[in-house]
Amino acid sequence: MYLLMCRGLVSSASRPREESWLKSLFVRKVDPRKDAHSNLLAKRETSSLYKLQIHNVKPECLDAYNKLCQEVLPKIHEEKHYPCALVGTWNTWYGEQDQAVHLWRYEGGYPALNEVMSKLRQNKEFTEFRKARGNMLLSRKNQLLLEFSFWNEPVPREGPNIYELRSYQLRPGTMIEWGNYWARAIRFRQDSNEAVGGFFSQIGQLYMVHHLWAYKDLQTREDIRNAAWHKPGWDELVYYTVPLIQEMESRIMIPLKISPLQ
Repeated sequence: MYLLMCRGLVSSASRPREESWLKSLFVRKVDPRKDAHSNLLAKRETSSLYKLQIHNVKPECLDAYNKLCQEVLPKIHEEKHYPCALVGTWNTWYGEQDQAVHLWRYEGGYPALNEVMSKLRQNKEFTEFRKARGNMLLSRKNQLLLEFSFWNEPVPREGPNIYELRSYQLRPGTMIEWGNYWARAIRFRQDSNEAVGGFFSQIGQLYMVHHLWAYKDLQTREDIRNAAWHKPGWDELVYYTVPLIQEMESRIMIPLKISPLQ
């Protein structure tokens, strides 16, 4: 009898917190209606599409790979008849090793992407670049992304900085909840200008979210992240967003010399 009473007390004490968590999953600041979440969460004032490329490079080829990218990628970035821009290019420092990460913006959405790809297929130098690059890779993947409407526009910045790419695999059907919570959470992370950009996937691995941050160094990153916990409301937002996540990954990255994000 005593054990049953204790269990009942424990169950009663935990029920309000559980009910609060369950209710939070159904609180929508954005009305999903019958529209795609891409239309509800993405920036309306721009039609930019982003491509995230992740290349796993043969360890012995990383220096040659970086040199090749630094010779060719700026030409695409600077060429006016390509409606695209190199947002940033990095090597992973902590996380999966011998890895390169590139982020491109296509100004004009899918038509711009198609235009760039069509023109590059006719570019002999780029064709040779892709062939040489392919011989240096173990694997590669890419995703097409849109920007969250409430995040900063990723613009070039001076360095030196380290960058953190935090990638979240969300549970299917929870993108609206994530967007609603982070529309409030982002204000806690603006004091030190560390927020670079926030994106969600459209093609490739779906229900993926990527947050890109810039820090002076690892200790500054630690200090800024710890400071957020002293702001009223941050802990609650973390509490409600954690159940939406299936997997998460953090990469600490160093920009190449050609990266607009330094």
